[in-house]
Amino acid sequence: MVKLSLSLFLCLAAAPAMSTAFLSTSSRIPALRRPLSATAGVRSPARLGLSMASTETKVDWSEKLLKDSDDNNVTPYIANLVGRDLHLLPAHPLQIIKGKIEAYFQSRDSEFECKDSLDPIVTSEQCFDDLLIPEDHQSRRFSDTYYISKGKLLRTHTSAHQTELLRGGSTKFLCTGDVYRRDEIDSSHYPAFHQMEGVKILKECEGMEDREEWEQMCVDDLKSYLEGMIDEIFGPVEKRWVDAYFPFTTPSFELEIYFNDDWLEVLGCGVIQQPILDKCDMGTSHGWAFGLGLERLAMVLFDIPDIRLFWTEDTRFLKQFKEGEITKFKPYSKYPPCYKDIAFWLPEDWEENNFAELVRNVAGDLVERVELIDQFENPKKGKTSHCYRINYRSMDRSLTNEEVDALQEKVREKAAGELTVELR
Repeated sequence: MVKLSLSLFLCLAAAPAMSTAFLSTSSRIPALRRPLSATAGVRSPARLGLSMASTETKVDWSEKLLKDSDDNNVTPYIANLVGRDLHLLPAHPLQIIKGKIEAYFQSRDSEFECKDSLDPIVTSEQCFDDLLIPEDHQSRRFSDTYYISKGKLLRTHTSAHQTELLRGGSTKFLCTGDVYRRDEIDSSHYPAFHQMEGVKILKECEGMEDREEWEQMCVDDLKSYLEGMIDEIFGPVEKRWVDAYFPFTTPSFELEIYFNDDWLEVLGCGVIQQPILDKCDMGTSHGWAFGLGLERLAMVLFDIPDIRLFWTEDTRFLKQFKEGEITKFKPYSKYPPCYKDIAFWLPEDWEENNFAELVRNVAGDLVERVELIDQFENPKKGKTSHCYRINYRSMDRSLTNEEVDALQEKVREKAAGELTVELR
């Protein structure tokens, strides 16, 4: 499966083996996702002509996302997650992290705009082309991204709004929202998670022709902002900058911090590629961008062990947190796991993400992990066999053997029927 790192930034660092998303995660959490009011005079996305998700009228996301078409791979399970807006829920861990970061940036510069309600449906041009992501990059594949129709998809990273906002006149902004990727199943991966993208165009670099000079000014400003942000969230910690590669920034960096006796990647960033700004009619402008995953930070800061917990409506989880405060999560239960194995011969067009998606669609959040535990080649048959262990565990109750057996049987039936595997 595709291993996701911090976000588009970090995911693309290992292209083509990584999926796309500026800097966030979900998605790989170290093994180690209160909106602030807009400042006076800040233009709203609607006034800038930007597409916004409705915050007043309830949207029927199933009607918008589920289409009977070969070009559509969005499932009802995913459609039910869209519009939950966890990053806007008061006193939710993701909203607390978001609020702290927004408050820090606006304390440094009150001109920073905070965008958190842009439409999660974007075009391939916004999500990939505008950011110089190659046509053959894995993140564009049907097995990695949720497509609504040809050329229209659920954003895989909040960087999909970068050029939209720049063309609308925004030059200093934070953009936060839910993003979606087909991915593996474990405690640190979920098909929906939350990212924040930050962009600043430096006025003092406008019109400068000496690339070495304006590039260094952008790098110095970028590192100053991000080191200050980390100190605001984690307190004074040891930091180190690591050179990286992303197609949309150059030079590019990853920021790591020494926290809980380990080095953790927390974000990716860099100086915006000039061709991106050229397409926005900003050929004489220069600036920087960064991206991070809210779940990644929240799991570390709040000691939350399973990414599924962010989506629970259980008050035993939600009532542990208070507006603006970082408090350690206290586990309220640990129900027993139930392990089931499934083995099969792979078809020629095998994509592991498709199997993870199938299991999610059958068992939803009752699946804690799907792990490849054995594989072998049969040279006589010219076939490859995989054996996966599925860990069923509810966060809210004990599962019965009967319901787990029924789920496992449905997984077997669908794997044979929809993925054309040969069960063993």
